[in-house]
Amino acid sequence: MRNILIFILILWSSVGRVSGQEAADSVQQTVKADGVVSSTPSETASDGASQAYRDQDYKKSIALYEKLIAQEMADDKVSAQLYYNLGNAYFRDNQTGKAILWYERALLLDPGDSDIRHNLRFAQNRTVDRIDTAANLFLTNWFRGVRNLFSSNQWAVMAIVLFILFLTCMAVYLFIRLLWARKTAFYTGIVLLLLMIGANSFAFSQKSERSRKDSAIVMVGAAPVNASPDTGSNQLFELHEGTKVKIRNKDGNWLEIQIADGSRGWIRQQEVEII
Repeated sequence: MRNILIFILILWSSVGRVSGQEAADSVQQTVKADGVVSSTPSETASDGASQAYRDQDYKKSIALYEKLIAQEMADDKVSAQLYYNLGNAYFRDNQTGKAILWYERALLLDPGDSDIRHNLRFAQNRTVDRIDTAANLFLTNWFRGVRNLFSSNQWAVMAIVLFILFLTCMAVYLFIRLLWARKTAFYTGIVLLLLMIGANSFAFSQKSERSRKDSAIVMVGAAPVNASPDTGSNQLFELHEGTKVKIRNKDGNWLEIQIADGSRGWIRQQEVEII
């Protein structure tokens, strides 16, 4: 049994790197009373962007938030709150495609945020296209549903806490002589181990989804989707601003995309923007 526990420790030390990295990447977040969120390196610039939003000067707010985001990216930081704020400013400025793009980017960083999801759905109601979603397997939907309850940072913190509790149970099992205590610690440790693996899997899955860059938003009023990567090929259907697509392939300046109902075709790269 001691050898098994040692093996588990070695396994976790390699898998748990994801949790440690995710927890280290977390940033402090502050929500303002008016619904605009501030979490930036420069409080002055953030206040200016928020004030411009409250003054209904949305173009100025957009410019300031984009500048703040560029600064964060230069420092290798990301903020779901800034993305959300920028999406709000674009939405108020009637730029639906841009609003959806930034809401989607915010959701990748914090999929459990109900405000982001609400505003995203509200913006999607402005779009022209109404596409039925292809049915997914129950387990796929369940996994995504549970995974998106929390951000990858939160899952990582949970995994670390569960690991500490697991170590405690292991110590009780190894060093306490009472039979009932050892049995309780053993079975509790198994449950904690499974929960720990699950939390780490959710954190890793979210991080992988962010890094894939395989989704995009249509940014033009109307974009033809062709049968092949050629302007002379047959047009299969047409997509409109704000529609989300999955990128399946690339050929020069053309992207093979798939929409929610499973339909595929080729669209020019300049007509979409990667989430």
